[in-house]
Amino acid sequence: MEPRMKRSVQKCYQAHEFARMAGVSVRTLHHYDRLGLLKPAGRTGAGHRFYDESQFVRLQQIVTLKFIGFTLREIKKLMGGADLKTALRLQRVSLVEKRRQLDQAIEAIAAAERLPRARNGTDWRAFVTIIQRIQMQTNNEWTKKYYNEEAQKVLGERQKLWSPELQERVSKDWAALFEDIKQTLARGVKPESAEGQALAARWDKLVEAFTGGNAAVLEGVKKVWKDFDNLPAERKERMQSHKNAMDPEVCEFYTKAKAARASK
Repeated sequence: MEPRMKRSVQKCYQAHEFARMAGVSVRTLHHYDRLGLLKPAGRTGAGHRFYDESQFVRLQQIVTLKFIGFTLREIKKLMGGADLKTALRLQRVSLVEKRRQLDQAIEAIAAAERLPRARNGTDWRAFVTIIQRIQMQTNNEWTKKYYNEEAQKVLGERQKLWSPELQERVSKDWAALFEDIKQTLARGVKPESAEGQALAARWDKLVEAFTGGNAAVLEGVKKVWKDFDNLPAERKERMQSHKNAMDPEVCEFYTKAKAARASK
């Protein structure tokens, strides 16, 4: 392959060769290029990306930071000169806590293995304990990124009040609210009108049902939605329908209605 310009004596690779050697996909390289994380060394006369050997080092750093829990946005910031040492220390603390929680889950599984089989079948309470341990670890891990210590404590308490039935009712309430706002928009109703204010009040009430009126939890909720693309797959799946219904016009209507309420 002949690059457009000779950059160094290092060997150059086409994108598919570089991807194969590094064990990543070409799509991943293109994505990192778009984000400004890993720009190609240059392009061929035909416009194809090529990479040189030195870029394996940068790719290794990206892959490692991603593996230990940093988002691509955070990685870009870190590799752009942010305090990597501090960030790594905080991530290490997080991983130590994760290991402690995983150890608890392993202990619960080992205890279940030692249980004698009951006459009427397996003692399912042991498996409930395992599920609880793993769920606790999973929930704690991803929420730490968005909620501070105060918010996590509040969420832990409020989680005891939550149930599948309540979740279903709240989901229906949100869906009804979004539909009502869309119909209101279609009728040309202004956000600052009495009807618009009532819709904004319903929105705030639903948010408060989750946050309990706690400012730290509300701040965490905002961070979660802002970083939606980087959420765990299971969490994104649960929130996707809500996100789909919350289109820009609906959000803009609420924002204007809330601002109008605040100005009164």
